[in-house]
Amino acid sequence: MRAHRKSKQQSKQQSKQRRYAVVAAGCTAVVLAVTGTLTTASAAQTHGRDLARQTLAKGDGWGSATTGTTGGAAADRAHTYTVTTWAELKAAFVAGGTAPKIVKIKGTLDADGATCSEFAAPGYDFDRYLADYDPKVWGYDNEVSGEQEDLRAASATAQAKAIKANVPANTTIIGVGKNPGIVGGSLQINGVDNVIVRGLTLESPLDCFPQWDPTDGDTGNWNSEYDAAVVYNATHVWLDHNEFTDGAHPDSTLPSYYGRIYQQHDGELDIVKGADLVTASWNVFADHDKTLMIGNSDGAAATDRGKLRVTLHHNLFKNLVERAPRVRFGQVDVYNNSYVGNADYAYSFGIGFESQLYAEKNAFTLPRGTGADTVLHRWNDYPLTTTDNQVNGKPVDLVAAYNTTHADTPLRAGAGWKPTLRGHVDPAKSVPRVVTRDAGPDRLR
Repeated sequence: MRAHRKSKQQSKQQSKQRRYAVVAAGCTAVVLAVTGTLTTASAAQTHGRDLARQTLAKGDGWGSATTGTTGGAAADRAHTYTVTTWAELKAAFVAGGTAPKIVKIKGTLDADGATCSEFAAPGYDFDRYLADYDPKVWGYDNEVSGEQEDLRAASATAQAKAIKANVPANTTIIGVGKNPGIVGGSLQINGVDNVIVRGLTLESPLDCFPQWDPTDGDTGNWNSEYDAAVVYNATHVWLDHNEFTDGAHPDSTLPSYYGRIYQQHDGELDIVKGADLVTASWNVFADHDKTLMIGNSDGAAATDRGKLRVTLHHNLFKNLVERAPRVRFGQVDVYNNSYVGNADYAYSFGIGFESQLYAEKNAFTLPRGTGADTVLHRWNDYPLTTTDNQVNGKPVDLVAAYNTTHADTPLRAGAGWKPTLRGHVDPAKSVPRVVTRDAGPDRLR
């Protein structure tokens, strides 16, 4: 059965290559050891084409605008690395500066191999933390402060240093071989231009030291750090055929304290703080709560207004709670995505401050009793365009469905712009089949 599916997939991949530009390349890779020494090794191309040198096709979303996104396609063999450990990956990012670079990830890299106790600052005691900031003692009016909070913050700093990896400009990161990916690491695409991330399974980091904020909501919340990937003040980024997941540590396995879940996950992917010109295509986002945030503050007009232009197409959003995406400021084009909800489903599109969401030909499969009005959530009163979307196989005007049940706080139709940077657009009725078949890292091989 699997062999039959593979042969069908080959033909689909051949047709899909017309969507991507390919830069010709040789077939030599460089292996970067943990010590930083370099050795050479041959690397065969896949079916006569080198996936590591593919670039984002012209017209494929906001990431293709202006200069386009080529990543490390022009890398020479001295700047092509194959890595098998987290330390090697971080070393490869540093080597060679911002010259075009290809980093091939082979196998699963464990970024958080250390236990939480190894990051803990001397004197930090979680039981003491719980006792000091118990709402029965501390209350809900003031943010926590004092010795244990200071030690928690120091412990968090130690973990951040270990699990964050800064991606340089002009870089392609791609999975090769069997089950390539990263567990517990956070890719920081921060303040750089021209980055491609493809073919990886990225398991969300677990924050060892979430902060208790008694002022968050009526009864407080635990807040965590670390996204599997974050695009921060970066431009021309293409994230393609990846899987973002909580993996072995879904929220259902996390404990509760003070009556609130001890939240150790942040987002799967965040695009924030002046980021711009991003395309995310053919990815799987699965089993998570706060999934994808575009713009992280209503007060960030100075950095975000006119930016945060993002295209999301042919992604699978499965068993998520919210933020797929939540948007502030950006002109965000969301088309041909498949949404599959379960009993925890809250909403998909969060309409935030100065957002200009354009959602077309998406397909939603929602559980029994969950209406089409739940797809949208109004954080602020800003207009959006929704056209030709389907819910459980039926055409639905999402704005009208929302307004029917939220007459006191309606949404306005008409985002005020129309996307022009698109590749092939599928009819909404075929989106679940197409996306299920072709999204995720396995479909890039």
